[in-house]
Amino acid sequence: MPKKIDWDLQAGRRLHLRQLHVFLAVARHGSMAMAARQLGVSTPTVSEILAHLEQVVGVKLFDRSPKGVEPTRYGQALHRRALIVFDELKQGINEIELLTDPGVGEVRIACPLGIARSIVPHIFERFAEQYPRVVVHFDEVVVDSTTRDLGALRDRKYDLILGRGGLSLDALSSADLDIHPLFDDRLVIVAGGRSRWAGRRRKVGLADLVSEPWILQAPQTGNYRILAQGFAACGLAVPQAHLVTTSMSVITHFLARGPFLTAIPWSVAHYESLKILPVDLPAPQWPVNIITLKHRIIGPTAAAFIACARDFTKPLREGLRGPLAVGREHR
Repeated sequence: MPKKIDWDLQAGRRLHLRQLHVFLAVARHGSMAMAARQLGVSTPTVSEILAHLEQVVGVKLFDRSPKGVEPTRYGQALHRRALIVFDELKQGINEIELLTDPGVGEVRIACPLGIARSIVPHIFERFAEQYPRVVVHFDEVVVDSTTRDLGALRDRKYDLILGRGGLSLDALSSADLDIHPLFDDRLVIVAGGRSRWAGRRRKVGLADLVSEPWILQAPQTGNYRILAQGFAACGLAVPQAHLVTTSMSVITHFLARGPFLTAIPWSVAHYESLKILPVDLPAPQWPVNIITLKHRIIGPTAAAFIACARDFTKPLREGLRGPLAVGREHR
C-alpha cells in the first residue's frame, strides 16, 4: 500500500507544471514516443520526467507494454485533477487578458445538428456584433451524442454545450452539471413545397398522413422515438419511410423539390422557413439548454455568450414566437 504523501515536503516543493504537462501528453497519446514528438523533446527525456514524477508521488502512474503506456488507477486519479489544474490556469490567463483588454478572448462550444441549424447561427451573429474580437470555437456533433459530449465537457474540451434536455434526462440530472434553460422546443410536421398538404390551413389528423411519402430519422434517434409515440397515441404505426437521414441539408433539399413530409423541431422549421402543418402531434416538449460544469468557474467570455443566448431566446421562453404560438404559423 502506498505511503501517505507529505504535500509540503514531498510534493509541494518538488512537483512542477512541466512534469504534469508531460504526464498529460503521455496519457493523451498512450505513447512516450508520440508525446515526445509533440513536445519536441527526446523519448528518454519524457521517460526521465515521468520517473521523477512517480518518485515524487510515490506510486506507479503508467503500466508500460510493447504497445504503449496506459494510466494505472493512480495515474487516472492524477489525470482527472491535472486536467482541472491546467484548465483553471488557462481560464486565469484568459481572465487576465480580459482585464487588460476587455472584449477579447475565446469560447468553445458544441451542439447537435438540429440546434446548429436553428438558433445557433443567429446567436453567433448577435454575439459577434457585441464581441467582435472574441473567437468562437464551434463543433457540430451528431444526433443523440449527449453522453459523449458531456464527457468532453467534463474533460474541459468545451466551455459549454447546447443540448435538448428531453432526449437525455438521466445524463442531464448529474450533480456536477448546471443547466441554463433557453426555451422549450417541440416536434412538428412539415410539408414540402410540392406536397398536396403544403397549403392546408385546417387541422389535419395523423391518420390522413400515414400513406404520404415521409422522410424519417433512424429508429434510435430521439426524433423518431417521439414521432413514434405520437402515432402510437393515435393508434397508428409509424409511416413507411422513403428516405432515412439526419442530414438537415438533405432533408431541406428534398422538401423543396418533392411531395415529402417530415417531423423536425419547431425551431428548425421556423428558422429554415419550412411549412408547418396544422397537426396536433401528441409529443412532449424538448427543453433546449446550455449545459456547463457546476464546479468550474465560468470565464467572462463564456458567461457573456450565455447571457447573449438567453437574451436572444427570451421571446421563445415567453411564447411570443415559440412552440406555443405554432398555431399562428397557419394563419
